[in-house]
Amino acid sequence: MLWTGAGVISLGLGLLGIPLPLLPTTPFLLLSVFCFARGSERLHDWLVHHPKFGPPIHEWRAHGAISRKAKVAAGIAMAAAFLIALAAGAPKVALIAQVIVLCCVGLFLFTRPEPPRE
Repeated sequence: MLWTGAGVISLGLGLLGIPLPLLPTTPFLLLSVFCFARGSERLHDWLVHHPKFGPPIHEWRAHGAISRKAKVAAGIAMAAAFLIALAAGAPKVALIAQVIVLCCVGLFLFTRPEPPRE
């Protein structure tokens, strides 16, 4: 039951990450799959075979890869998040912290391979 609960929480955070640029979706989906594999075979199978969430999970498991489309979307979302903070007049220290975090996330994201073409 603990693993299933952790998987549900992780899935919820991953779903929140779809519209929120600083909350990553894919790592939370991968964590959900990990938790569901230990707590709920039904939820694990549902997530792995989901038409929208399943393919990125398969790409990551098989190749450690992130699709170009996901990279572009993440890059646009990260740039938008920074521009919104800048336009909103966020304090300089917050902007610096945001730049550091976004650069680290971007470095990880854009150095991952793309899945092989089929």
